[in-house]
Amino acid sequence: MFLTDILIIGSGVAGLSFALKVSSFARVTLVTKKQSADTATNLAQGGIAAVLSKHDSFEEHVQDTLISGDGLCNRDVVQTVVEEGGDRVRELVDFGVSFQQGEKGEEFDLGMEGGHSARRVAHAKDMTGREIERALLAQVQSDERIEILENHMAVDLLLESKAEKESATGQDRCLGAYVLNRTSGEVETWQAGVTVLCTGGSGKVYLYTTNPDIATGDGVAMAYRAGAKVADLEFVQFHPTCFFNPRVKNFLISEAVRGEGGILINKQGQPFMQQYDARGDLATRDAVARGIDTEMKKSGADCVYLDITHKGADFLEQRFPTIYNTCKKYGVHIAQEPIPVVPAAHYMCGGVLTDTWGASSVNNLLALGETACTGLHGANRLASNSLLEAVVFAHRAAQWVKKNWVEISSQSSCHVQDWRIGRAQSIEENVLISHNWDQIRRLMWNYVGIVRSKKRLQLVERRMRPILIETKEHFYDYLLTPDLIELRNIVLMADLIIKSASLRRESRGLHYMLDYPERDDVFFSKDTVLEK
Repeated sequence: MFLTDILIIGSGVAGLSFALKVSSFARVTLVTKKQSADTATNLAQGGIAAVLSKHDSFEEHVQDTLISGDGLCNRDVVQTVVEEGGDRVRELVDFGVSFQQGEKGEEFDLGMEGGHSARRVAHAKDMTGREIERALLAQVQSDERIEILENHMAVDLLLESKAEKESATGQDRCLGAYVLNRTSGEVETWQAGVTVLCTGGSGKVYLYTTNPDIATGDGVAMAYRAGAKVADLEFVQFHPTCFFNPRVKNFLISEAVRGEGGILINKQGQPFMQQYDARGDLATRDAVARGIDTEMKKSGADCVYLDITHKGADFLEQRFPTIYNTCKKYGVHIAQEPIPVVPAAHYMCGGVLTDTWGASSVNNLLALGETACTGLHGANRLASNSLLEAVVFAHRAAQWVKKNWVEISSQSSCHVQDWRIGRAQSIEENVLISHNWDQIRRLMWNYVGIVRSKKRLQLVERRMRPILIETKEHFYDYLLTPDLIELRNIVLMADLIIKSASLRRESRGLHYMLDYPERDDVFFSKDTVLEK
């Protein structure tokens, strides 16, 4: 049994910034399943959106977010995040983040991205996530009250109702988590006053994704199993422009390339986005991804192309060094030829349902970042609002914990059972896991992708049933391995996405149904909430 005040599961921007804010009054343990920097934050290219210029306004950013969210955003949450965003970006600078500086009296060099009506994306060239992760990780590693457990993987949450003492309030309380030590193979019991889920997204549910390998929906899956409400899981954002090259894994071409004048063209070299949306190449991600998907299906092509050659080599190498050099490494000189691109699963707009302070429906359990559904993104996330949401809600959650810390720390402790292996044996054939994993990802890509139908969802639900049953049997029959834990989470996430998509009989934002092509504000202008 291990004890800590606050247990944080995940080491992206949300988890790191939250840790720094609560370590002044509590002992913090931060669990990360691989190395500390193996996060989606580290891959974020574009930047962080906020009102940082005299040529911009809160109302414009609010309106852009609401339009992108297609009628499903919580306006109060949007207003709060937008108004608090500037302070949080400047706080990142205080933590050591080096954003590109502006000219002509501007504090920041601000980028333009699809769906925005003004330049408001603070960036560190095209490596913004990596720069934020670097600076925050350096601060966390120098803080003696924060312990980082690398190569540790959360398995399940500890609940008061499953401990010796029944919940007196009628509501369950989270007491911490079971955590697999990947080095020793032992499952450790970590008890905490507050548990925070910030494990990132679930892109690995799909065959093609821009996400890192860690993005297996762990936080949402654990929260759902613990009885927490989850919401809007049908809204999976597909990034329109992932680099199409068989030798490159998960490399996206930033939204900012289109923001700087990039034009999508088909294999005949013809621009096509104006046919699908009046905003053309600067439409929101849902519209651009659908436009590309339609164009590829119509022509039978494997990809489309993004042409930014007119900007010249000097500009492109300076503004997009990572994209420029990576494409060049694989034979594409972006100043001379267009970039081959395809859509790929990128961001989960839904997640663990939280209030305006990051608290879930289970007492003492918080969720932050892509793991959470706060009401900011609605049916489609506006570009570069994800890092903004992470830092704003990390700050608000820290305020909530500090305000309630005396009460939380005085709550009676419960005796929880250590992990029991029973008669479980070592798994001899990993093909049992890899085969199911591959099946799930292909099924989700083919049946629950950018364009969906009632028939496809019925078929995929039927085909998923035996995989769900088999995975449950594996979990109880075999000793835990990281792959088995991830498979269990992936199969649950797939099932929840399918259920959510089946319930929403309309087309809105990222959820496009062939059977219901119109938006229905009478019955469906609400969150899709699931609870165990």
